[in-house]
Amino acid sequence: MNRRQEIRYHVEKLLQEKNRYLYTRLAPIDFAGFVTKERLTCSEIGAYAFEPVRPGDRWGGDWTYGWFRASIVIPPEAEGKRAVVRADLGSEATLYVNGVVSGALDLQHHDATLTRCAKPGERFEFVAEAYAGHSNRQPTLGESYLCVFEEDIYAFFIDLECLQQVGDHIAADSLRAAEIHRCLAQVASTVDFGLPREALTENLNRCRQTMAPLLACVNGSTAPTLYLMGQSHLDIAWLWPIEETKRKIARTMSNQLALMEEYPDYRYMQSQPYLFQLAKELYPELYARIKRAVEEGRILPEGGMWVESDTNLPGGESLIRQVLHGKRFFREEFGKDNEMLWLPDVFGYSGNLPQIMQGCGLRYFASVKMFQTYENVSDPFPYNTFLWEGIDGSQVLTHLLDYGDFPIRVTPSFLIRQWNDRAQKEGISTRLVQFGHGDGGGGANRDDLEFLRRLADLEGVPRTRHGSPIDYFEDQAARGLPDAKYVGELYYPAHRGTYTTQAQLKRLNRKTEIGFREMELWGAAADRLRNRAYPYREMDRLWKRLLLQHFHDILPGTSIHRVHEEAQAELESLLETVQAMASGAREALADDERSFVTLFNSLSWGRRELVALPDGVEGLADRTGRPLPVQWHEGAAYAELEAPSMGWSTYEVGRPGIVPAEEPFQVPAAVSATPSRLENELLAVEINEWGELVSIVDKETGTEWAAGPCNAMKLYRDRPSAFDAWEIDRRYRASPVELEEKASVFVTADGPLFASVRVERTLHRSTLIQDIRIRAGSARIDIDTTVRWNETNKMLRVDFPVRVHANESMQEIQFGYVKRPNHASRPHDADRYEVCQHKWSALAETNRGFALLNDCKYGISVQDRTMSLTLLRSPTQPDETSDRGTHRFSYGFTLWNGSFLDSPVVRQAYELNYPVHVARGGSRLKELSLLRVDSSYVIAETVKLAEDGSGDWIVRLYESKGASVSCRLRFGLPVSSAFQTDMLEMSLAELPHADGEIPLRFRPFEVKTIRLVLQS
Repeated sequence: MNRRQEIRYHVEKLLQEKNRYLYTRLAPIDFAGFVTKERLTCSEIGAYAFEPVRPGDRWGGDWTYGWFRASIVIPPEAEGKRAVVRADLGSEATLYVNGVVSGALDLQHHDATLTRCAKPGERFEFVAEAYAGHSNRQPTLGESYLCVFEEDIYAFFIDLECLQQVGDHIAADSLRAAEIHRCLAQVASTVDFGLPREALTENLNRCRQTMAPLLACVNGSTAPTLYLMGQSHLDIAWLWPIEETKRKIARTMSNQLALMEEYPDYRYMQSQPYLFQLAKELYPELYARIKRAVEEGRILPEGGMWVESDTNLPGGESLIRQVLHGKRFFREEFGKDNEMLWLPDVFGYSGNLPQIMQGCGLRYFASVKMFQTYENVSDPFPYNTFLWEGIDGSQVLTHLLDYGDFPIRVTPSFLIRQWNDRAQKEGISTRLVQFGHGDGGGGANRDDLEFLRRLADLEGVPRTRHGSPIDYFEDQAARGLPDAKYVGELYYPAHRGTYTTQAQLKRLNRKTEIGFREMELWGAAADRLRNRAYPYREMDRLWKRLLLQHFHDILPGTSIHRVHEEAQAELESLLETVQAMASGAREALADDERSFVTLFNSLSWGRRELVALPDGVEGLADRTGRPLPVQWHEGAAYAELEAPSMGWSTYEVGRPGIVPAEEPFQVPAAVSATPSRLENELLAVEINEWGELVSIVDKETGTEWAAGPCNAMKLYRDRPSAFDAWEIDRRYRASPVELEEKASVFVTADGPLFASVRVERTLHRSTLIQDIRIRAGSARIDIDTTVRWNETNKMLRVDFPVRVHANESMQEIQFGYVKRPNHASRPHDADRYEVCQHKWSALAETNRGFALLNDCKYGISVQDRTMSLTLLRSPTQPDETSDRGTHRFSYGFTLWNGSFLDSPVVRQAYELNYPVHVARGGSRLKELSLLRVDSSYVIAETVKLAEDGSGDWIVRLYESKGASVSCRLRFGLPVSSAFQTDMLEMSLAELPHADGEIPLRFRPFEVKTIRLVLQS
């Protein structure tokens, strides 16, 4: 055998057996315990009956916690040494020593230190709260011991592993490798664990002295530098519920604080203010220690957002509020301002994130996920350090890290691979590297920090600097911004199923975000016009509840069943609350005579909409007294009503005595329906026996748009090769499930205002009901859908093959849209076979186009001329019952002649999602437009009262079509001054205004935030 290899095996065997030598057992620990589902504090457990438990006992059940305690007395033989508890409770546990939360037992923390300098007779009350899990298996109590941790043996093994790994990763023919081999051979010949304790100490000291000169060798002038940040990625919910996270944050933070006591130079970064809030509420003593550590610069609160949010699915306003609430918490609690957005584990990054970051004062972006693609990518991402440019031209300095080994250990091999495996081989000399156990929290352990002491500048290993990630970015900026630039979204070429999985959560989130918008607008109006106090504190609390659900394993649908069940209940509660608050504000604005109804429109343009009239109202008259046409459908009266931009109109309820005008409105006769045809003035649509649209004719031009059956349901077997809830394999179209049973199609409405047909159909083991509706004078078809979904590992899509020639499609994202290829010409094109959208996707030629609209569907595939909307999935891991049940949603399409700039797509998508609202009662201001923008390209996304409680109005607008545009913002309330602000509402510049107007100019996709100071 090669002698060098023989020595290597000898060293590896020593390292594998190190735990035999590190711990000297002193005495077994006898625990007593009890099991509960309640969340208790350590001070409350004395009221419960503890029963003796022994090794081999099974305990607990799903979702339960075991509390175990023991009194430990230090024996004489431990004097002056580190006394530790090695406890095997069968699960992860939070540890308390003398009533103080002091650490954890988890995958990377295997003992708990009672004291680093033991005194005989000293007594410790040791308590552990352990989680029994939720896998229908009871944990088994193992053996637990009070031990001495042998510090000299530990130091020897750290030295040995450090030197061995350097030798394994440098050039085998180098002088350095030869010297390390010689040293290790000498150590292997010298070390003798069979010696008595005192002689062993002397033996190990000789071995360490042999290794010391080689551990003191430093790098030359060209060694790269790695900036190391201690960190623990803590999923707020994933394979455990939020209730368990309330313990995980205590385990993680107490672990890190214990390390800081022993290693004063250690710095630890913790993101997600929500976790700090949990510690503050549940562990006040621990939180006081956290605050001291922040003041001392040891704990670094950084990361930018309230939680590490998904950035594909939430709306743009939600992303801004993530930063607003995240930065505000850190500023108010610790006096710290965040500069970095840290999203280590999020499944792709929106193309408008750079603008949102800049607008919120975040200068740097860092993530890890882009290089963790599970062999699922054919075109790897090319950069580590680069300028990331968003769709509006905003740029942020970005660094993408690598996970590396998992769990992460700060060893020479880890650091060497972090440099050697970088994607960007030229143009950078530094990298940012995280360390510390994550996913379920935990953070660094002693090994990490001991290795760090040896790896500051060790020959053969990149130099290291340990501290804040901001140090890395500031150093990079000082060296000069990188030449590398990446433009557009950071599309993550994996986890494409997360756009669709847990469809109920996606739908509830869309509706709830809209509910918040309605509440803020009408709440501001009622505060101003009716002296109805705006609920600032309640809205702050409600927003934080919503933002929590945007965590990147909740809203994407990649958690266990309990997490999704709780998230759905929370979103339903939030939706009910904000809708009731918005309704109350509208009713306050319409509290005049009951003989009127008031129509509210929250969008920033005037609308004419089909409205179901309130119960008891059978007709309305306009302001001239003329009766409006009414259509009865399924027991309700419908009328077409108009309301101005972001405002309301009042209509008189029809009653005896109303005198019609001399020329009452004529009822249009342009809509008609048969089981096989829907038609109005603009479109003629033919329907086959499966409920598919086999012809879509534009009557203006005589053009046939359907290139095949549209609204065609497609069912596929959906068993990805890994990560069931996360993935959609690119091979899914090779596994269709035939849907041969024909539908029942019949007419449900035939004018005069709208016509509709109902489609009822069996889809494999599921059923489908659709109402396909066309309105008079509209080029939009709406398809209201109910699916009773009883499938397992199936995916339902609906296809629209259309006669549009284009080599890219457009999908709406937050505050704009992105263009993506509809072909697979290059690897990165092929990787984007499933993408994320918000309210619309479109295929367009220069002078015409076709768009799919939706009210809650985010996944879509556009291949050539076929637009395929992903409706439902049914994965079985980690939630074995994903998506089973009844789903209700709407989608539809519109088409246009002319350029995309002049198309109605954006407005129609908003109108599908943001219904007008009718309140019974008149408004004293019969008609009022609060705000109006005179460009169809510019959308007023948000109107709210300022966060500072001043009563100022905040208006957030964006350019939606990718065009430079000048416009005027007109307001219906008296304004004394106006300011442009950042997205956090800090004023940047005063704006000119006159005659109720502010002139504005937008670059493509620009978001502007305006503060209006109203006249008193």
